[in-house]
Parts: sequence; C-alpha cells; structure tokens
Amino acid sequence: MFLAIGVSDSEERLEYEEGLMTCGVCGNYGRYEVYLVCSVFYLFFFPVYRFNYRYYVRTTCCNSVYELDPEVGEAIENGERVIIRERDLHILGKGRAHKKCGYCGYETAEDFEYCPKCGNKL
Repeated sequence: MFLAIGVSDSEERLEYEEGLMTCGVCGNYGRYEVYLVCSVFYLFFFPVYRFNYRYYVRTTCCNSVYELDPEVGEAIENGERVIIRERDLHILGKGRAHKKCGYCGYETAEDFEYCPKCGNKL
C-alpha cells in the first residue's frame, strides 16, 4: 500500500484595494499588498486541513514587510472593508528605500529620475 502525506506552506494574495498611504519606512506613497500564509496538510496530494494562519503586508514603494494583526487579516479575508492602521502592523523587515544606478553603481536615498553622478536614467 502506498500512502502519500505531507505538509507545506501556502501563500495567497488577498484583495485589498484601499487608497495610497505614506510609508513609515521610506516616506514615499505606496499601497499595501495583503497576503495570507498558512500551513496545509496534504493527503494523496489533496489539501485536507489548513492551519497556522498568518497575515502579512508588503508595501509597494520600498517592499517593507509587516505582520498584520490577525483580526484585521481575517476581516480582509472575509471581504469586509477595512482600513489598515499603523497599530495593526508589526514590522518584520525594512525594504530598500534607495535607488542604485545600473551604469555606475551610485546609490542614492533621494527619489531622482536620473543619476546625480553620471546622468543616466535610474
């Protein structure tokens, strides 16, 4: 008899379409992308049980990652209209808030369109 079981993580992007926000890390405008991550128990390659639910937020401006309060994450998952506030977020990793020139390698924290060192488009 052959029995195939396993556990793996699953990631799903949730629908969250609120307006622009000002990022607390880089100070630029961006949007929140909300993700549900959970563990899934598989039996014969079919998902049987989902557990260990966690909600994460990634900013589109600098790719900072936050853990989202579970109650707010569940409300978003259920399709409720929710506004994510600073108190609902716990930072896990700060994103890259500066640009690097592809020609000369110069890095800047400013939001330049052209490199201040060589003049090429960033």
